Order: sequence, then C-alpha cells, then structure tokens
Amino acid sequence: MPKYIAQGGIKMPAPMKSFKSGNFEGSIWKNEKDFGEGGGVVTFKSVTIRKTWRDNSNVLREQRLNLRKNDVEKMIVILRKIQEHLHLEDIKEE
Repeated sequence: MPKYIAQGGIKMPAPMKSFKSGNFEGSIWKNEKDFGEGGGVVTFKSVTIRKTWRDNSNVLREQRLNLRKNDVEKMIVILRKIQEHLHLEDIKEE
C-alpha cells in the first residue's frame, strides 16, 4: 500500500525513498496498476529525477524525468559515457 502525504489539503502519494544532492533530487515510487477482473493488481517501482532552480526573475522552476526501474541502469551507462568523454576532452585541451 503506497504512503500518502497531505499537500494543500489534498492527499498525495509519498515516495518510498528520496535522495538529494544540491538542487537534484531522486525519488523511488511504488505504483499499482489494476488490470481489472481476472487481471489482478500489479505492483511496480518507478523513479523520478528532479532538478530545481530559480530563474532570472527569482521564480522557482523545475524539470522532471520519470523512469521505469529498468531504465535506471541505462541512464547510469549514458551518464558515465558522458562523464568519460568530458573528462577525456578536458585532458586533450590541457
């Protein structure tokens, strides 16, 4: 059963776990999908990556990326390749 938090008088689902580093936050969510009669309810996890910042007018902005559990490792591979390329590019410029 998902956890809930009250937000502005509205009951909203709460993440199972959240991690924060600077203006980045990652949350793990427990989801349920009801396939109707005979199909039953399936539980699965998803992930949200969120970045927040203030624009030039001091308005709070955010970007979100929602991923399925199986997408997380793919994103890690891509980010490592990007980091590797940027690091090697910096070494070439020295």
